Parts: sequence; C-alpha cells; structure tokens
Amino acid sequence: MLKIDHLSASYKTIDSNVHVVNDVDFEINDNEIFGIAGESGCGKSTLLKTLYDIVEFPLEIDKGKVVLSGNKNGKRFYFESGEIRKCWWNQISYVSQAAQSVLNPIVRLKKQFLDSIPKEDRKNEKPEETLKRVGQYLEVLGLSPDVLDAFPFQLSGGMRQRVIIALATFMAPNVVLADEPTTALDVVVQRGILMMLMQLQKHYKSTLVLVSHDMGVHYQITDRMGIMYSGSFVELGKTKDIFENPIHPYTKMLIGALPKVGDRTPKVGIAGRPPSLKNPPPGCRFAPRCPHATEQCRSEVPVFEEIMPGRYAACHLLKKGGNQ
Repeated sequence: MLKIDHLSASYKTIDSNVHVVNDVDFEINDNEIFGIAGESGCGKSTLLKTLYDIVEFPLEIDKGKVVLSGNKNGKRFYFESGEIRKCWWNQISYVSQAAQSVLNPIVRLKKQFLDSIPKEDRKNEKPEETLKRVGQYLEVLGLSPDVLDAFPFQLSGGMRQRVIIALATFMAPNVVLADEPTTALDVVVQRGILMMLMQLQKHYKSTLVLVSHDMGVHYQITDRMGIMYSGSFVELGKTKDIFENPIHPYTKMLIGALPKVGDRTPKVGIAGRPPSLKNPPPGCRFAPRCPHATEQCRSEVPVFEEIMPGRYAACHLLKKGGNQ
C-alpha cells in the first residue's frame, strides 16, 4: 500500500540543513495498523508529512520517494511523491497532531464538510443530499447530525476530534495517517477515539498509520510498528514480537522503562538525551547513550536490515539470524 524508498528529508535553514528523516526504507501493508514510536523530536511527525506529501518550504525531500498504490472500487491507482496530494481524501487522508486547529472556528461544520468533498465524488447530489449522508455517517461515529449546524468552538475536545476523524474517513480512503490523534484528551476520551479508529479500519479494511510516543497505545492497537530514533528507524517488526523480545538496545530500554501491573521494581530512564539533528554524532546516533557501544558503533553507521524473518534493526551488535 505504501512503499517508502530510502527517504531522506530536511528543513532548510539560513546556515545549514536539519536532517529530520534519514534514509528511511520500509513498506506498509494493505489492511494493517502500523505504528511509529519514538521520543519527541525524533522525526515521527515529519515522516508522516512526507507520506502525505505535505512537503513545503522549509521542508524538502533530499532523496528517495514515497509510493502509494492499491485498488479502490476495482480501479488500480499509483502515485509517487509530488503526486500524492492529487488523491487526498479519496485514497489517503491525514489527521494532524494539531487536529483541533484544522477546523475553521468561524465556519459552520456543514460548510467545512462540503468543501472537503471533491465535486466529482458528490454523485451529482444537491448539497442537502450530501449533508444527509454526512449526518448518517456522524451517527455511526457517535455524533448527532445536529453538530453540522455548529461552529467548532461550540464542541468539546473529544467531539472536535471525532469530527476531524469523520472528515478524514468519510470518503473511505485506503490509507489514514493519524499523528498523535489523542493528544490533549483525557484517558476515557482517548480510549473512545482509539476504538473508533480501530473499528473504522476493520470495517473498511483500510490501512491505518498511527504516530504516538505512547507505547501503551501501540501495544493495544497496532499490528506492526517501527521504532524511530534521531530521524531513522532502529527496529521494525510485529508489535507483539517487539514488546516480548526487543532486539535493539534502544527498544530494550524503552520497553524496560514501561510500568507493569504488579511490578514494584524502580524504573530507570534512558541516560543522556537525543543528539541534535543539526549536528548528529558520527556512526550510530544512539551510541552516546548505549551501554553496549563499541568503537565500531561510534564510527560506522549501522545498516537497517532484516535480522530474522520479519524483524529489522540497525545495530552492529546484531547479526542476521539471531539476537545480541
């Protein structure tokens, strides 16, 4: 469904480039929930923007590309970076991290829905007929059709988030990209939003790409996940396998720091801090914080490769066919 081919992207500044996505290479399958995890500032949101083709100054793609392909209503489609925006809403949609700021506060929601639906997809309907379909869809998502007459500021945070998801999924796109969709919501509302995303993905058999720094969210709903560190993937595999048997030192430390029910042992955070993306260290970018780092780690960039079937990692201490 999505192929990310050795993609690198950076933000242009006056004196240098800040390389935020660094040679990322992986695939996202049809009909799966794929998670992207990592510390704040590791490049998760920027990677999602490149997948959605929101590449505008100062963000630029330095090399590589994103390919979106698949089948919808019996018709094949194929789009590369620079073309993906042509199929926004229809084949691919995006729930941004600041989702609540996406809605225009002084425009009623019914107009915002009508503006987001391409005219060719309205099936020669009158606006009232389209809004009737939208209202029926909102009811499925637990919202009253009456919200279409409301302004965004009249809704609660959870209701606005549901409206955003309704906007992103009304056209039944093949891929939905969700960047921290539960940010700033209480835990009860968070659970409702996540369950709704899962149900929509299951109903449409679509692909959901979920960015979150919350490892618990990934454990609950994702099928596979990739762990990002300083602009690159350091580990990728089935979510269950990563939690039960993490193989990269960074992933091991992330999993080890998670609280567990009944476990009273003190948890230890990862020492140090992530490197500057403007001036990263040579070799493995995790080496300054890794207790197992060698001279090779500090001088040579590890290759992101398949260590065992379905498990990928970038670490000099790992060999194909086994663990550390």
